[in-house]
Amino acid sequence: MSPEVVKGEPDRLCARTGFTRARDAIEFEGLSLSYVDEGEGEAVFLLHGEPTWSFLWRKVIDPLREAGLRTIAPDLIGFGCSDKVTALGWYTYDRHAAAIGELVRRLKLRDATLVVHDWGGPIGLRVAVEEPRAFSRLVIMDTGLFTGRQRMSEAWLAFRDFVARTEDLPVGMLIERACHNPPPAEVVEAYNLPFPTPAAKAGARAFPALIPLSPEAPGAAEGAKVLEALRADKRPTLMLWATEDRVLPFATGEAFAKAIGRQPPLPIEGAGHFLQEDAGEELGRRIREWLAEG
Repeated sequence: MSPEVVKGEPDRLCARTGFTRARDAIEFEGLSLSYVDEGEGEAVFLLHGEPTWSFLWRKVIDPLREAGLRTIAPDLIGFGCSDKVTALGWYTYDRHAAAIGELVRRLKLRDATLVVHDWGGPIGLRVAVEEPRAFSRLVIMDTGLFTGRQRMSEAWLAFRDFVARTEDLPVGMLIERACHNPPPAEVVEAYNLPFPTPAAKAGARAFPALIPLSPEAPGAAEGAKVLEALRADKRPTLMLWATEDRVLPFATGEAFAKAIGRQPPLPIEGAGHFLQEDAGEELGRRIREWLAEG
């Protein structure tokens, strides 16, 4: 039996939010996976996490586009302009990674720059390991890999418990509270708009439960494999981390950098977990300048 699906409606969503970028889609398991794709230069692939969508990258994209770079920003299935399966059990780490891997292959990416945040990290870094020719540079911010041995913050544990008991997840409010500077009301609403019904929020509700809390849990072995691969990976890597992130504090970023054999992250001052909202233009400039340095 086919899963029940809430269609992504990109025309409606982009018009309502003003996020009117060049957009295309691929089909994955009969579902539409929507993505922004603008420009003709070297590609920068920006992957969001929980519970956002490509709208998160709008401030980052502009400085990159000004430098003549091609910007690609997918919406994970269950988010943004992509279709949303209403069954929690449909969503798995393997499925998200397979969908993004399929998009990377369809786009025939070579030597692109991968930029990941939040759940975009476990998904995108796994794809970077599995599709090594697609990405020659990595930009990592406020994320991690889940092996079942990682320590989760009290703030994250509280978030997980809240999501588990809340069917109609207040997506915009969660993003607002994780920013250092509260975004305007219209921005908060832009994060609510992809979800016209509580059932459409299944993808957002599923993510916390996908984090393995023991090495035997589903996804732990895959996360450990990616971690080991990154330790031996020589691709140039830029790590940026918000100084005011309560979900993944700066010390977590330092520990993650050490775990994968990278230099400590550069601090993004005055930014919370959704540092793209607090300091998006700065992030775009820093990535642009790093790429220009070669």
